[in-house]
Amino acid sequence: ATTLIKKGDKAPDFTVEMVDGEQITLSKLKGKVVVVNFWATWCPPCRQELKVVEKELINRFKGKDFVFLPISRGEAKKTVEAFRKQNGYTFPMGLDPKQTIYKKYASNYIPRNFVVGKDGKVIYVSVGYEPKEFAEMVEVIEKAVK
Repeated sequence: ATTLIKKGDKAPDFTVEMVDGEQITLSKLKGKVVVVNFWATWCPPCRQELKVVEKELINRFKGKDFVFLPISRGEAKKTVEAFRKQNGYTFPMGLDPKQTIYKKYASNYIPRNFVVGKDGKVIYVSVGYEPKEFAEMVEVIEKAVK
């Protein structure tokens, strides 16, 4: 009941400010497969998942119509910047300090992934981090980017 958006739903549109100040609007990414990932620096499963993202998602789908869009839930920019630096992350990260975006998708629990197909509809939803489930998500993306 904490998941508000289900597989088959149109993904709610939003504009997120990235750590570098860039603004990204979901609807402008139509035609690409987008993983909307909600996470937080204090969340152990989120940290586990972020460790594998670069290799398993970003590098794997480089050059394809794919965007990994991690959005930090309820945290200040300086907290996210410190976390990025500490972990050596270079991929873009979005900020949702008031959980405005998160609340369009869910009411509780992170990490969460919403895979949005090229048509703007959600094709996969996951809560938590399990390597098996993450591998399933990678397969869904693999088919969707073709």
